[in-house]
Amino acid sequence: MSKALDSLIERVRVAREARGSLAIRGTGTKSFYGEPIQGQLLDVRGLTGITRYEPSELVMTVRGGTPIAEVEAELARRNQYLAFEPPRYPDTERPGQRGGTIGGMVATGLSGPSRAAMGSVRDYVLGMTLLTGKAEVLTFGGQVMKNVAGYDVARMVAGSLGILGVVCEVSLKVMPTPSYTSTLRFDCSEGEALDLMQRWAGQPLPVNATAWWQGALVVRLSGATTAVAAANQKMGGEPIDNALAQRFWLGMRDQTDDFFVEARRALADGAALWRLSVPSGAPPLPLPGDQLIDWGGAQRWWVTREPAARVRQIASQVGGHATLFRARDKAAVSNGLGVFAPLKPPLDRIHQELKQAFDPDGVFNPGRLYPGL
Repeated sequence: MSKALDSLIERVRVAREARGSLAIRGTGTKSFYGEPIQGQLLDVRGLTGITRYEPSELVMTVRGGTPIAEVEAELARRNQYLAFEPPRYPDTERPGQRGGTIGGMVATGLSGPSRAAMGSVRDYVLGMTLLTGKAEVLTFGGQVMKNVAGYDVARMVAGSLGILGVVCEVSLKVMPTPSYTSTLRFDCSEGEALDLMQRWAGQPLPVNATAWWQGALVVRLSGATTAVAAANQKMGGEPIDNALAQRFWLGMRDQTDDFFVEARRALADGAALWRLSVPSGAPPLPLPGDQLIDWGGAQRWWVTREPAARVRQIASQVGGHATLFRARDKAAVSNGLGVFAPLKPPLDRIHQELKQAFDPDGVFNPGRLYPGL
């Protein structure tokens, strides 16, 4: 990693001295996410490779430019996996393949359908090496859970969209692949689906993921064989063939399922795809358009032409917030309100202080998360 890292350090040093900016990029599969990209390209794919893997300790240390696919292939050989199921978007340089790097995975903080049951990306970050906007290489945390020095700093980078620095290396907690998985389908209305998910959440059931769309609630159970079999009997529903279920959940994870395919078609006609994060017990929301609900009711995907202010108002009324995930013209849709929900003064101050501490000259990804950061 030394030669590749030295090159990146020099690029950062030059950009800082010239008061320029750099846009961190791996494979670019998540370039659509967040505010518009600004700055000269800083390709981090030279930081590649798994540097340490301890299957018995459930810990892997990997460089930021390493493809997610490479990591998952190695984990699968040991019957382990990334429990938060990071989405893998199309790789524009390799048509037909799913891409993404570990650094991009951490920087965006996006998780898949198991998020409500298994936690998010930041819950699995144990330690990290970060190249800051000061051209300094800092290490936080460690390789095992009991080494907690700097733990919060390492996790804080998850979801920061690169505004604090380049993820050079990260230590991740990994998990054993569940011994048994089954999927059930229930035909029900939105309200009935939300009631069912709330009821199940209060019971000792091995519910791993849920998804409701167009009158069908699909539930994945994962865990010990006996526990999953008992839950099948208790919950009822219609069992789904394992091969079909696997394709469905893969489509949910990588956003290639029918809902997301139709969403992308709607974008061409001026609609927008919103992601609403709300309390799982929130009632049905009065937004026109097409909706998919997952994470036990806590995440509501919505394809709509409603104004940004209206979408955010509805999310706020139930104690949540809304993110403009995809749109043909985000600036026009957001109408000056930004892609992410505006920060309240205390949080805005914390964000500003963190940016000042790690990247005081605004070298990395300016404005990608919020204007001024």
